[in-house]
Amino acid sequence: MEKKEYAILAVIALATVALGVVTTSKPLGTFFAESIQQFAQTTAAMAWITWWALVIGFAIAGGVEAWTSNEQVADLLDGHGLREIGYGSLFGFVSSSCSYSAIATAKNLFKKGGSAAATIGAFMFASTNLVIEIGIVIYILLGWQFLVADLVGGFMLIGLMAFGFVYLTPEEVIEQARENIQDEGDSTVQDPVCGMEVDPEETDYSTDHDGQTYYFCSESCKESFDPEEANTTIREQATSLSGWKALADKQWSEWGMLWDEIAIGFIFAGLIAGFIPESVWTSVFSGPTFGLPVYVFWTAVLGAVIGVATFVCSVGNVPFGAVLYANGLPFGSVLSYIYADLIVPPIMDAYREYYGTKFAAILSGMIFVSAVLTGVVIHFLFLGAGVIPDPSSVQIAEVKIEMNYKMVLNVLATVFFLFLYWLHRSDSIGDKEHGEHAHTAD
Repeated sequence: MEKKEYAILAVIALATVALGVVTTSKPLGTFFAESIQQFAQTTAAMAWITWWALVIGFAIAGGVEAWTSNEQVADLLDGHGLREIGYGSLFGFVSSSCSYSAIATAKNLFKKGGSAAATIGAFMFASTNLVIEIGIVIYILLGWQFLVADLVGGFMLIGLMAFGFVYLTPEEVIEQARENIQDEGDSTVQDPVCGMEVDPEETDYSTDHDGQTYYFCSESCKESFDPEEANTTIREQATSLSGWKALADKQWSEWGMLWDEIAIGFIFAGLIAGFIPESVWTSVFSGPTFGLPVYVFWTAVLGAVIGVATFVCSVGNVPFGAVLYANGLPFGSVLSYIYADLIVPPIMDAYREYYGTKFAAILSGMIFVSAVLTGVVIHFLFLGAGVIPDPSSVQIAEVKIEMNYKMVLNVLATVFFLFLYWLHRSDSIGDKEHGEHAHTAD
């Protein structure tokens, strides 16, 4: 995230505290003491509850990235039928959970000939909202109902996006967007690790190999790069130390791109839980005054707006979503909030730079409308099935360090995390198994 985004988030955080100060009925001293305690407890509780899941989720994602090949993906996404949409969703599911990396990769797949429906619609959405990490965290914090809803709703949203691209968006607009990215100047190149666009004149991270210079967006991506990566099977990779080092490098790159957004998600969840009095939530979510359908619809719109305004993407959205649900935001509206992570202001600005203003406006509007409609439909589907969970079941309880399965999982996850970090920092492993050029990037 850039400095201006941190500044905006700081303003939102101060506004949250100010709202609490204005609306509380308690003496300010008591209010601040209790709110700070609740803020710390909620933030720490969510980090404690989800730590093992984040470690395992990033490790799985790193293994998929390191042990599988993405070659010729664009050729499989050159249409907008069920086959191409399915491939786009699958490749997104096993891809990065970083929203910024996802939009850059989708842009490159679209540039190489993939259809807008399969690349921007299916791949881009699946690689942020249907990835393994976010699924595990949703299951832990919000429950299995939300996990199922996220998957069902995710495929519904992908279908809406595909419909919009195929039947509602003029073909000339789509082709103009493709021409815009094909006519891009040579001022930027693609990071070979995460797919993000990098300006060679500005980046501090580059390496030379076989007469070619590679540029990277971050040190973690540079350290993850292996130009001599062996063409081995998944089984060979999984049973070799060098294969596990490749996994460690990839998962560390994911941590490098997402740790701040995950932390911000926890912090904002704590701020909301600690500083916003219950009376505020009661007044905002006062119930279906004009009927349940209208109530769910306008709160779904509100959820999507909150998703846009908070600037937090992907996994970082879930802790905040848990607090919103515990305080009265309806089931489907929480999904609309989570799905809106692809239209935060910096990402919409990236759409404009990539595709042009007109296509960016259509794409952003399509995502917003799809997120709202999906949230509303999923809410009533699950309401009809009688499986909407009680808000009190959300995992934002006080921190209690006890000798239970959570402690065992977190201890094991910490050991595993440190092992992967050691592999990531170890140069000798690659030298022994791949030869002297295996880690030129280091």
